[in-house]
Amino acid sequence: MAELHWDKTAALAETAGDEALLEELLTLFREAAAADLDRMRQAVAVGDSATAMAAAHSLKGAAASLGLESIRRLAEAVEQAGPSGDIATARETLPILADLLDQLAAL
Repeated sequence: MAELHWDKTAALAETAGDEALLEELLTLFREAAAADLDRMRQAVAVGDSATAMAAAHSLKGAAASLGLESIRRLAEAVEQAGPSGDIATARETLPILADLLDQLAAL
């Protein structure tokens, strides 16, 4: 099982120390990440590396802005694999991303 790495200090810096705003952004992230993960699952099911790459790009950017480094790194790997048509990376990464998002939900 992968471990969630969250730099809360960096995330708070993005919100100028506003904890309530950070909580709101995390809620929005959880919702968007679930949608991105669903898009990746659907893309993997049909072998669509371009859609998997687009969903990973969205997930990567949002995770980076919230200091969610472990999620960002995995999403970046899927994004970088996309142009070559590599869908295996997305397939292998999906359960790990799902686990990390579950860990985030438990915070």
